[in-house]
Amino acid sequence: MLDRRGAGDTARLMSLRVCIAPIVCLLLTACSFGSAPATTPAAATATPIDLSAIADAEYRLLAEIYKSASPAVVNIEARMDADEAAAAVVRRGSGFIYDQQGHIITNAHLVNDADVIRVTLGSALVLEATLVGADSFSDVAVVKVSAPAERLLPLRIGDSALIEVGQRAIAIGNPFGLNSSMTTGIVSGVGRTLPSAELIGIGAVAYDNPAIIQIDAPIYPGSSGGPLLDSRGLVFGMTTANQSLRGEIAGIGFAVPADTMRRVIPDLLAAGRVDYAWMGISVMREEGGYGVAGLSAALDLPTERGVLLRGVSAGSPAHSAGLRGGDRLVDVRGKTVCAGGDLIVAIDEYYFDDLDALMAYLVQQKRPGDEAALLVIRDRLTLELSLQMASRPATEGPPILGCETAP
Repeated sequence: MLDRRGAGDTARLMSLRVCIAPIVCLLLTACSFGSAPATTPAAATATPIDLSAIADAEYRLLAEIYKSASPAVVNIEARMDADEAAAAVVRRGSGFIYDQQGHIITNAHLVNDADVIRVTLGSALVLEATLVGADSFSDVAVVKVSAPAERLLPLRIGDSALIEVGQRAIAIGNPFGLNSSMTTGIVSGVGRTLPSAELIGIGAVAYDNPAIIQIDAPIYPGSSGGPLLDSRGLVFGMTTANQSLRGEIAGIGFAVPADTMRRVIPDLLAAGRVDYAWMGISVMREEGGYGVAGLSAALDLPTERGVLLRGVSAGSPAHSAGLRGGDRLVDVRGKTVCAGGDLIVAIDEYYFDDLDALMAYLVQQKRPGDEAALLVIRDRLTLELSLQMASRPATEGPPILGCETAP
């Protein structure tokens, strides 16, 4: 017979062990944590590249470019004398020294019709200037001052043909009369056009100024006419205009490309004016997808590159060479388009995408009297035509032959 009291004692003992065991484990755990040494924080991981050094190097580059280029940037004040009916008008802008003979490059719209032109050098020396020549189409002008050669530190004009979107753009000018201020940004667009007569405001025939460089570096009032520099300190453009919302200063900036200045300046120095090559073609404005690329599907064109002629000027080089304008009007996406004209795809074996590229080639590479070899597509047949450039008319040209004669 079992001893029930002993069995109960055994059961109670086992139950007590079960209860004590977790407490002992907790105590042991606590003792273990309490006796362990304090945890040492992990050492910080070293940065593999010193990013601050890279940033500082960029700022040092900008500082060096400013030190080198700013002595060549000048302030220009052009005054139109008053008459009995109106007060004097004063325009203020910027320019940069071209050579040690005292020639300074600036905007034509700044100095056109000025009675007095004053130039303030970076050293604060104020000089009277004379107008050598101004070209309203490119918005480039040359003025001249008399100063010791050692006071004139010219900038070097580089190339603009290889300018790409995203490259650095450094503008130096005199905003609000504050001498030698720098703004920076990037090239945000290339191949833009500006209507020259609208920019200059002279009421002349509007020829589009091609290959304009678009930048996001701010161009404030008074900065126009200053140099646009690359990372080597070479001039690849001259600031010329700013487009913004009404009442806003910040906006899109535009600059005349260096290749246009290299074409224009020698003529201004030699003759005070520029004589441009002229073909005598009329082309539909290409904005909004109405260039050849945007019309190729709707008009069943054999290519997406080139310039589609709307018409040619009577008696012009294009007319004499046998080029033809359009012969019918069609509706494309709600807009009337002239169809059936010649499609010019290349000039002198240079294949171009659109009118801006063709105009840039004519402005920068051709002069009146030069011959040009054209590759033309007419009714899906390829033709080679020769054309001799004439001088661009200063006033409205002869009537247009093509769709513009249609009712």
